[in-house]
Amino acid sequence: QLRLAESGGGSVQPGGSLRLSCASDGLALDSLGNGWFRQAPGGDREGVACIGLNSNSTYYAPSVKGRFTISRDNAKNTLYLQMNALEPGDTGYYYCAAGVGTPQCDAWAMPYWGEGTLVTVSS
Repeated sequence: QLRLAESGGGSVQPGGSLRLSCASDGLALDSLGNGWFRQAPGGDREGVACIGLNSNSTYYAPSVKGRFTISRDNAKNTLYLQMNALEPGDTGYYYCAAGVGTPQCDAWAMPYWGEGTLVTVSS
């Protein structure tokens, strides 16, 4: 069984930065594809960034490309999302997930999910 736990959320002003972490208790994260998804209030869950099995492929949603970076520390079995130049539209619950994964960072391909961490971007 794979259990995931996110941390690092919080409130930040527009233009600020946050780094989210996702610790895995169970299977090695690098044995699966991993991703970060977010859900704004009243919105659908969308793929923000995904990384493939061997970290040789990444996907970023067009809205975050150039501002967010996904990475994985295999020794710590931890997934990260560095978020820079945050905008109010980035507000929402952020979830880490693991699974087979797809090049388009589809949520349906990720059976393992954390409980989420809230990111609020507001002045």
